[in-house]
Amino acid sequence: MTTPTEPHFDHYARRYHDLHKEAVRGSGEEPEYFAAYKISYMADRLGDEVAARPLALLDFGCGIGNSIPHLARHFPNASIHGLDVSGESVGIAQAANPGASFGLIGETALPLSDASMDIALAACVYHHIAPAERLRWTTELRRVLKPGGQLFIFEHNPLNPLTRKVVRECPFDDDAILLPRRESLDLLRDGGFTGGTVDYIVFFPKMLSALRPIEKLLGKVPLGAQYVAHGYA
Repeated sequence: MTTPTEPHFDHYARRYHDLHKEAVRGSGEEPEYFAAYKISYMADRLGDEVAARPLALLDFGCGIGNSIPHLARHFPNASIHGLDVSGESVGIAQAANPGASFGLIGETALPLSDASMDIALAACVYHHIAPAERLRWTTELRRVLKPGGQLFIFEHNPLNPLTRKVVRECPFDDDAILLPRRESLDLLRDGGFTGGTVDYIVFFPKMLSALRPIEKLLGKVPLGAQYVAHGYA
C-alpha cells in the first residue's frame, strides 16, 4: 500500500500465495498458519463473549483475503468487511469468500460511515504505507470505529534478524519500511486511540512447535518474528 492511487499488489495478487509460501519456507509453515495465528490472537484477546457478538469487523488491507476464513470461524456472528487498494486482490478475495463484503480503499478515505465498525485489524499492512501517510490512515481507522472499538496492528518485528531477512528477500515487500514498536504505539496515540499496548508474537518455527504453548508468556520479549499493537477508539 504505497499510496491508494498506486495499487502495488495488483502486480502480485495472482502469485501472492506462492510468493508468500516461498518467503516463509524457512519457518516450516504455510502462509495460512500466520493468518490463523493473528486471528486466534485477536479472539483470545477479545474473549469468547465479545467474539460471539454480531460485530462489524474490518480487515484493512485485506489483500487476497487470507484472514477472512479465520475471522469467520472465530467470529461466527460478525459481518466481515475487507478493504484494499488492489482491485486484483479484492477480486480474488471476493471470489473465495462470498459471505464477506469487499471494497476498494479510496485515495483519502475509507468507504465506510463514521463509527460503523466494532473491530479493525491491519495484518502486516502498515509497512507498505509510506511513513508520512501512516498517521492519516490510523486517524481514518479511528473515524470508522465505534466508541470503544478496537484496532489491532500486526507488524513485522525489525529487531528480529530472520524477519528482516525474509522481508528483504520477499518480492512483494520491495516497498516495505518496517515499523518499530514505538512507532506503532505513537500512531495509536496520535491517531486518537487509548490504552495502547504491544505484544510480541510468532516465536518458534515448526521444528520447535512443542514450545509454542509458552508463547503467550513471551509477549514482552522483543524476539518474536512479529508484534501486535492494540488500542481502543
